[in-house]
Amino acid sequence: MYQGIRMSGFGGQGVISAGILLAQAGLLEGKNVSWFPAYGAEMRGGTANCSVVVADDEVSSPIVSRPDTAVVLNEPSLAKFEPMLKPGGLLIVNSSLVNTKPKRTDIRVALVPCNAIAQELGTIKIANMVALGALAGLTGAVSIEAIAKALPKVFKRAKPEILELNVKALKKGAEAKAE
Repeated sequence: MYQGIRMSGFGGQGVISAGILLAQAGLLEGKNVSWFPAYGAEMRGGTANCSVVVADDEVSSPIVSRPDTAVVLNEPSLAKFEPMLKPGGLLIVNSSLVNTKPKRTDIRVALVPCNAIAQELGTIKIANMVALGALAGLTGAVSIEAIAKALPKVFKRAKPEILELNVKALKKGAEAKAE
């Protein structure tokens, strides 16, 4: 199994921390992982993305230029990462913020209203966890259980109720379906 993943969105949407969490979950499952962040303007509102590789074999490069899966949390990310996806790849789109429909017909698409689901659960701040849950559910790269176990390792100061809320968001995201 090899999953090359690109996650992208505005700074402040939790893209980088979701990538760290994904990599940590892979480690907990005994997989080989890499995590490589990239930033636009180094502040909220700039763009941020990261490459994550989760594999059974050695990871030859931390940079994912032709991802198997792309998670896009905002409109500019769709424009940038849809063309990079491998044919047959999976595109997970935050349909709460992305109004443009993906153009490619040779990929699978999951339109997930990440912000709306997060808001229903009580806070927009967990939209990244909804997206991460969708990724885990649709790809099997890591399990929801491994991500849940990774949460306190990555977010060391988070209160138990916040960790629990993140797990709820992961589980809601894992219900997503791809077209």
